[in-house]
Amino acid sequence: MNETKDFISYAVDFDGTLSINKQFPEIGDANVFLFDFLIDERKKGNKVILYTCRSGQLLDNAIAFCMERGLHFDAVNANLPENIAKYGGDTRKIHADYYIDDRMLYFPSVGFHCIDLRPLVNKETATA
Repeated sequence: MNETKDFISYAVDFDGTLSINKQFPEIGDANVFLFDFLIDERKKGNKVILYTCRSGQLLDNAIAFCMERGLHFDAVNANLPENIAKYGGDTRKIHADYYIDDRMLYFPSVGFHCIDLRPLVNKETATA
Protein backbone atom coordinates (compact mmCIF):
# COMPACT_ATOMS: atom_id res chain seq x y z
CA MET A 1 0.00 0.00 0.00
CA ASN A 2 1.45 3.34 -1.03
CA GLU A 3 0.17 5.93 1.42
CA THR A 4 0.76 9.60 0.81
CA LYS A 5 0.44 12.51 3.14
CA ASP A 6 -0.13 16.14 2.33
CA PHE A 7 2.65 17.64 4.44
CA ILE A 8 6.39 17.49 5.10
CA SER A 9 7.55 17.01 8.67
CA TYR A 10 10.67 18.58 10.19
CA ALA A 11 12.20 17.57 13.53
CA VAL A 12 14.41 20.42 14.72
CA ASP A 13 16.85 20.63 17.62
CA PHE A 14 17.02 23.71 19.84
CA ASP A 15 20.53 24.19 21.29
CA GLY A 16 23.02 25.08 18.55
CA THR A 17 20.29 24.95 15.92
CA LEU A 18 17.38 27.29 16.73
CA SER A 19 19.40 28.96 19.50
CA ILE A 20 22.95 29.81 18.48
CA ASN A 21 26.08 31.43 19.98
CA LYS A 22 25.54 30.15 23.55
CA GLN A 23 26.16 26.85 25.30
CA PHE A 24 23.43 24.82 26.99
CA PRO A 25 21.65 25.62 29.25
CA GLU A 26 21.79 29.28 28.20
CA ILE A 27 19.63 30.46 25.33
CA GLY A 28 21.55 32.35 22.68
CA ASP A 29 20.55 34.29 19.60
CA ALA A 30 17.74 33.17 17.36
CA ASN A 31 18.88 31.51 14.13
CA VAL A 32 16.77 33.91 12.07
CA PHE A 33 17.29 32.08 8.78
CA LEU A 34 16.03 28.80 10.29
CA PHE A 35 13.14 30.47 12.14
CA ASP A 36 12.00 32.14 8.90
CA PHE A 37 12.28 28.86 6.98
CA LEU A 38 10.26 26.85 9.54
CA ILE A 39 7.62 29.56 9.98
CA ASP A 40 7.17 29.64 6.19
CA GLU A 41 6.96 25.84 6.07
CA ARG A 42 4.18 25.81 8.69
CA LYS A 43 2.30 28.44 6.67
CA LYS A 44 2.42 25.98 3.74
CA GLY A 45 0.77 23.33 5.94
CA ASN A 46 3.93 21.45 6.86
CA LYS A 47 4.64 20.24 10.40
CA VAL A 48 7.44 21.16 12.81
CA ILE A 49 8.48 19.06 15.80
CA LEU A 50 10.78 20.42 18.49
CA TYR A 51 13.21 17.54 19.11
CA THR A 52 15.47 18.44 22.02
CA CYS A 53 17.10 16.98 25.13
CA ARG A 54 15.67 19.85 27.19
CA SER A 55 13.02 19.06 29.77
CA GLY A 56 11.14 20.79 32.58
CA GLN A 57 11.67 24.54 32.93
CA LEU A 58 14.53 24.51 30.41
CA LEU A 59 12.15 23.06 27.81
CA ASP A 60 9.44 25.56 28.73
CA ASN A 61 11.97 28.39 28.26
CA ALA A 62 12.95 27.07 24.82
CA ILE A 63 9.32 26.79 23.71
CA ALA A 64 8.59 30.32 24.96
CA PHE A 65 11.69 31.64 23.15
CA CYS A 66 10.43 30.14 19.89
CA MET A 67 6.82 31.23 20.34
CA GLU A 68 7.90 34.82 21.08
CA ARG A 69 9.56 34.77 17.65
CA GLY A 70 6.51 33.34 15.87
CA LEU A 71 7.53 29.68 15.69
CA HIS A 72 4.93 27.26 17.01
CA PHE A 73 5.31 23.48 17.13
CA ASP A 74 3.00 20.70 16.07
CA ALA A 75 4.66 18.42 18.63
CA VAL A 76 7.37 18.67 21.27
CA ASN A 77 9.63 15.66 21.90
CA ALA A 78 6.80 13.48 20.61
CA ASN A 79 5.55 12.14 17.33
CA LEU A 80 2.88 13.94 15.38
CA PRO A 81 -0.67 12.80 16.22
CA GLU A 82 -1.01 11.52 12.63
CA ASN A 83 1.95 9.17 13.13
CA ILE A 84 0.80 8.02 16.57
CA ALA A 85 -2.56 7.06 15.03
CA LYS A 86 -0.94 5.44 12.00
CA TYR A 87 1.49 3.29 13.98
CA GLY A 88 -0.66 2.68 17.06
CA GLY A 89 1.57 4.43 19.60
CA ASP A 90 4.20 7.03 20.29
CA THR A 91 7.56 5.37 19.66
CA ARG A 92 10.75 6.62 21.29
CA LYS A 93 12.21 7.67 17.95
CA ILE A 94 10.58 10.77 16.55
CA HIS A 95 9.50 10.24 12.95
CA ALA A 96 10.09 13.11 10.52
CA ASP A 97 10.88 13.57 6.86
CA TYR A 98 13.83 15.82 7.72
CA TYR A 99 15.95 16.27 10.85
CA ILE A 100 17.64 19.62 11.44
CA ASP A 101 20.41 19.48 14.04
CA ASP A 102 23.80 21.09 14.59
CA ARG A 103 25.25 17.64 15.37
CA MET A 104 24.14 16.04 12.10
CA LEU A 105 26.65 14.07 10.03
CA TYR A 106 26.47 13.85 6.27
CA PHE A 107 27.20 10.54 4.56
CA PRO A 108 26.92 10.96 0.78
CA SER A 109 27.39 7.22 0.22
CA VAL A 110 24.05 6.55 1.89
CA GLY A 111 22.35 8.28 -1.03
CA PHE A 112 20.50 11.16 0.56
CA HIS A 113 20.89 14.88 0.21
CA CYS A 114 21.06 17.47 2.93
CA ILE A 115 21.45 21.20 3.07
CA ASP A 116 24.38 22.47 5.10
CA LEU A 117 23.05 25.46 7.04
CA ARG A 118 26.38 26.28 8.70
CA PRO A 119 27.55 28.79 6.07
CA LEU A 120 24.23 30.62 6.32
CA VAL A 121 24.33 30.66 10.11
CA ASN A 122 27.96 31.82 10.15
CA LYS A 123 27.21 34.54 7.61
CA GLU A 124 24.27 35.75 9.69
CA THR A 125 26.13 35.79 12.99
CA ALA A 126 29.16 37.48 11.46
CA THR A 127 27.00 40.50 10.64
CA ALA A 128 25.06 40.53 13.93
